[in-house]
Amino acid sequence: MQLPEDFIRETKQLMGAERFSRYMEAFDEEAPVSIRLNPQTLGDGSSLFDNNSAPMSQTKKNRPQMFEQVPWCKEGYYLEGRPQFTFDPLFHAGCYYVQEAASMFIVHVLRQYVHETVEGLDMCAAPGGKSTAMLSVLPEGSTLVSNEPIPTRAQILLENITKWGAKNCIVTNNYPRDFKKAKAKFDLILCDVPCSGEGMFRKDPATIGEWSLQNVEKCCRLQREIVADAWECLNPGGILIYSTCTFNIKENEENVRWIIDTYEAEPIDIPTEPSWGITGSLLEGFDVPVYRFIPGITRSEGLFVCVLRKSGEWKVESGKRILKNKLSSPLKELSAAEQFSFLFPPSSFHIDLSYAEALKYLRGEALVLPPDTPRGLITVTYKGVSLGPVKNIGNRANNLYPKPWRIKTTHLPTEEIKIINIQ
Repeated sequence: MQLPEDFIRETKQLMGAERFSRYMEAFDEEAPVSIRLNPQTLGDGSSLFDNNSAPMSQTKKNRPQMFEQVPWCKEGYYLEGRPQFTFDPLFHAGCYYVQEAASMFIVHVLRQYVHETVEGLDMCAAPGGKSTAMLSVLPEGSTLVSNEPIPTRAQILLENITKWGAKNCIVTNNYPRDFKKAKAKFDLILCDVPCSGEGMFRKDPATIGEWSLQNVEKCCRLQREIVADAWECLNPGGILIYSTCTFNIKENEENVRWIIDTYEAEPIDIPTEPSWGITGSLLEGFDVPVYRFIPGITRSEGLFVCVLRKSGEWKVESGKRILKNKLSSPLKELSAAEQFSFLFPPSSFHIDLSYAEALKYLRGEALVLPPDTPRGLITVTYKGVSLGPVKNIGNRANNLYPKPWRIKTTHLPTEEIKIINIQ
């Protein structure tokens, strides 16, 4: 794989010869594939394992084994190879999320420092991996605003949040400055900012052609603008998590130093284990706790994380949180109650579908239900997990699965795709 010469020069100098060599060797290795289970649907995931505590699988072709837990996220598992997730109904049902292992580090951060009810904001959230991770671990009663500025990406975010089944999440489509203008306030803000994408070169070679030193500078400026708006929205004592999927110092250490110097932010240390392969700062003399995930050293794609606290006392409101009522009119909200109840419609009658029927439903086709099925709104399930509603009119059941969510390909697998074991 041909990497830009400027990138090679800058990154080799940053990482040092040994680390850079291990990073380059990673391009010749198969990229790790990992999923994160949905605790709302699967509980602790114990039903996925046999009596020897080993994940269950069958043929490697279509039933990849979950062979190792992601060490910093108990819901995360590495798979043997990349299956056809599109043809697993449980994937569409939100039983798990396909996510880079490094991005699951957000779960570890929150488990260390967030133990009380909070109102949080994921500022640049699409496609939703980190938001769904946050929703799985935030204390009961918390609310998360999951925001994406780009409209098309915001619709993807809404789909993934809806499928995750999170009723304590509000999906919005706004620029960071809009939250500042609305004077919205949060206890926790994640700024997983747009970046030059160096950490994704192995996974997405298209990002290589988009990289340049000029783009690094452009991203650095944009990141500071986003953080400046976010900081205005952070309550005293609140936590800001700054992350990128890139390696260079400008978008990482220099921006972290800027945040600390500009806002007198307090960096927070996150406990890690040496066996995890997470690297600290590679900048000589930089004593702020930061966390780097480097392919070839960490079992993941690239990520940079720093956690910072705003000065002042963190006062958590008692009683029910009412963030939704405090979001003012300039903010565009995409989600409504009916969106989050889509997978669980007000129907007392459920019908469990076979694998073939489930794929027909996910492709938007009409279904033929048993003759004794009552007419009206029916919830269809797969292995007991809700896929969505149909309207039974007697001779057929009209498909109500949203068109943008449907499986587009006409190709169908020759046997059942089974990623996780739900009997």
